[in-house]
Amino acid sequence: MAKQLIWALWPSFLVAAGATGAFFSAFDPLELHWFGQAGVFSRQAFYTLGFFFFWVLCSVSAGLSLWLSQAPEGQVPR
Repeated sequence: MAKQLIWALWPSFLVAAGATGAFFSAFDPLELHWFGQAGVFSRQAFYTLGFFFFWVLCSVSAGLSLWLSQAPEGQVPR
């Protein structure tokens, strides 16, 4: 189980780092409006929250892929 967790978290960490860089290269966090208010947090806080958002999103995707790739019990994987 720990091996599969690492298989999901490490690649999703790398993809989240790239996605965060790409997203915040295009958008300034202080110019984004959240529920009608602009710049509620500092830039660094937006970068941190954005990274963790992308990491969770990528982790769920990788975990779902691993889960769906498992063979049913009693069957040999191809």
